[in-house]
Amino acid sequence: MSVWTIPKLPTIRDLNLRERKVFMRIDINVPIEPEEGKILDDRRIRVHAQYIRKIVEEYNPALVLGSHQSRPGQADFTTLEKHAELLIKYSGLNIEFVHDVIGPTALEKIRSLKPGEILLLDNLRLVSEEILEASPERQALTIFARRIASVVEFYVNDAFATAHRSQPSIVGLPLLLPSAIGPVFEKEINALSRVLSENEPPRIYVLGGKKVIELLRVIETLVRNKAVDRILTGGLLAQLFLLAKGVDIGRENIKVLEENGILPYVSRARYLLMRGAPIETPIDFIVKSERGVENKYIGNIDGVIMDIGIQTAKIYEELVRESKVIVLRGPLGVIEEEEFRQGTLRILEASYQSKGFVLVAGGHLASMLTSDWESSNKVHVSLGGNATLLFMSGEELPAIKAMELSAKMFLGW
Repeated sequence: MSVWTIPKLPTIRDLNLRERKVFMRIDINVPIEPEEGKILDDRRIRVHAQYIRKIVEEYNPALVLGSHQSRPGQADFTTLEKHAELLIKYSGLNIEFVHDVIGPTALEKIRSLKPGEILLLDNLRLVSEEILEASPERQALTIFARRIASVVEFYVNDAFATAHRSQPSIVGLPLLLPSAIGPVFEKEINALSRVLSENEPPRIYVLGGKKVIELLRVIETLVRNKAVDRILTGGLLAQLFLLAKGVDIGRENIKVLEENGILPYVSRARYLLMRGAPIETPIDFIVKSERGVENKYIGNIDGVIMDIGIQTAKIYEELVRESKVIVLRGPLGVIEEEEFRQGTLRILEASYQSKGFVLVAGGHLASMLTSDWESSNKVHVSLGGNATLLFMSGEELPAIKAMELSAKMFLGW
């Protein structure tokens, strides 16, 4: 499997954080039910809370936490108030939530922060600069990066799940402050490095969910680096590739793709198929229409696609059981509704029963796992999502590059 060489990265053990003022980028971006604003899976928050407590106990820093939740325009774009409540619950620490990011209130709170005190800033993507991507050198010049750097002494990146992003809080701050990766980031890197070095083909990726554009980028990298033997698709991604093949998926489903801004990517998907990308698409779906819920074969789709079909699930199960490496990213159906979870559950069960190593690349899929997954030595449940897939496929991650630059600038590495 192709993978790029990881440079030596500074960890918090390489910085003197004791009683110093630290900005730590975490990732507590979680699945949220948009209508009620209910957090559906708090695993990321639980994991970060555990390590935040350890850092506070060992170094007693004046700690400023920053994270994002979704992005503007999405239904789950919201403040981090509920996230703060859960961080407090799981860490047992007194964490003050600030209804601000880089405005006067936030900056004054950070300036007056004392060792042992903790702040959580509001959703970083309330600042428009945090949505745009650019080089580390350019991001270091942003108002966001310069304001944060002016009120803290060190930067820690503990948000591996955002490592594929090139935004100010990820790549700009390392060029302005002595920096290190945090314990969650370090754990992910170590685990994924072991996965890459220990496993052999056949390698199967099962890709679904709603983040189609990001998954296309992942697929392109996997194909370019010959890092995958077969890609099983579900959800909106499968519908896009079926459309790229010229398959009629029904007007209602084309409308769904259009509403999600996916239709412009049909030509990109078609190009991947023409290059011989090993992409498998469903032969049937569970659909919902005025007549109720039915199993329909492609070419005869009448209704909204809600899950992979019965025959597709059987085929996918057989392929997964034969694999040496199984990487799972995103559900294959609308798992928010109980009756459309079966396809995803069947593939999860087949993966767990296989003889291969299973990597669950975070996201909504992790919320469906039982406790035995967490304790199994043949499974790694990553918090990384697409960053995990890109790392495994051999793409250089901007966060790692920025940390390498920071180590040269401030630590003389």
